[in-house]
Amino acid sequence: MFSGKKELIEAYYGRWEEMLAGPIAGTVAILEQLKKSGKHKLFGLTNWSAETFPIALRRFDFFSLFDGILVSGTERLRKPHPAFYQLLLDRYHLMANECLFIDDNIRNTDAARQFGIQSITFENPDQLKEELIRLQVL
Repeated sequence: MFSGKKELIEAYYGRWEEMLAGPIAGTVAILEQLKKSGKHKLFGLTNWSAETFPIALRRFDFFSLFDGILVSGTERLRKPHPAFYQLLLDRYHLMANECLFIDDNIRNTDAARQFGIQSITFENPDQLKEELIRLQVL
């Protein structure tokens, strides 16, 4: 189907790590603060592929701060589909109304809200910190 694009496809997967930007320092600091407080469990819900997520895990230490992570490529589900949110709740024995979801894609935060999960649409670290303080999470 894409036989004429073989070199491009191989370059994408073979050099994928070069395209990764670094972490957003202010956001990692917030994540570290939340983890250090011990008040909340932290879970990740990502649309990464099963093939590329292990590269990100090796590259970014902050992933170790999460108590669990669901990866789209592994689960064969993705945000904003309700089944992905339900899987997170079921796997980690969470109640939707006790969770807070943070994502930079408004489609994903809207879907979480419709699912009964309070959400913040991430814009920048300062805005996130203000929202978390307002919600008495930080």
